[in-house]
This record gives sequence, structure tokens and C-alpha cells, in this order.
Amino acid sequence: MLKYLGERTEFPPELKAAVAVSTPCNLHKSLLELDKPQNWIYSKRFVAKLKQQLYLRESRYPANISKSDIDSCNNLFSIDDLYTGKAHGFKDALDYYEKNSALQFIPHIKIPTLLINAKNDGFLSKDSSPVELARVNPWFHLEMPDHGGHVAFLQNKNETYAEERALEFIEKQLQK
Repeated sequence: MLKYLGERTEFPPELKAAVAVSTPCNLHKSLLELDKPQNWIYSKRFVAKLKQQLYLRESRYPANISKSDIDSCNNLFSIDDLYTGKAHGFKDALDYYEKNSALQFIPHIKIPTLLINAKNDGFLSKDSSPVELARVNPWFHLEMPDHGGHVAFLQNKNETYAEERALEFIEKQLQK
């Protein structure tokens, strides 16, 4: 969403505001966070699920990807380097991360946008909460609650904090 908003100058008239939640604004650094020991269980789960998807692709398009290549992937970077980057026209994983990380697009956002990233989100790198960019771009708003983890933001009610804030933010923008 942040990339989309920052790389375009024209939008559908229905698009009045946007909200992003638990967003890795620096893809490579956030991937390194996922590779840390405390995130081992999540990283392993992501790798297993992605490899399942790659095996399905291999069974349909064996000329494009091999089972042995998939078997050799043992982390998210190796999957992105083998498949994700190249499948989307990039040289490799680093090229994919560099060209798609939201940080470079945020300065160009011209639609009211809220980013909610919890301070205790173990998946996000330190620069995934671009404080300085929020100071200089009047269209871009950043909230960093102390708690919320990665997309949790649980409360003692049906709605999460992120859901409540997203609705409040969008309603406020529609009233302007």
C-alpha cells in the first residue's frame, strides 16, 4: 500500500485515505529480524509454507524451478533469491528488496495515510517505523504503540486497536 501510494500521482476518486499495519518498510532489514533466534518458529513456518507453494509451482512448471533448488532453501532469503525476486522480474532477492521497500516511496505520498507499527513487533527492523519521514510529510502519519506485536493489537473487546484506529482515521479524513 505504501509503495503504491508513493509511486503514483493519480488515484481512483474513491481512494480518500489509507492505513497500513505492521508494515516492514525496509524489506531486507525486516527479513534479517525474522531470521533472529527469537523468531525461529515463525521463520520456519513461513519457509515451510512457501516451500509447499513452490513445490506446487514446480509440479506445474518443471522447466522454471527444480525440486532440488526448492529443497536447498532453508530460510526466507534463499526462497526470495531463488523464486520471489526472479519471478517478478528482479535480478535477485536484494534487488527485489531494494526496489520494493516502502521507505523510498513514503516521501512522495500525497493521500492521508496512517502507518501503525508496534514498538514490540519482533518482525520489523528499527527503520520500519519511519519517524523522520512522518515529521516531514504532512500526508503520512505514524503511530507506534508500545504493544501490539505483529498485527495483533488485541484489546479486551471485539475490535483490535489497529481496527479501531483505522476506522477513526478514515472517518476523520472523510469528514474533511
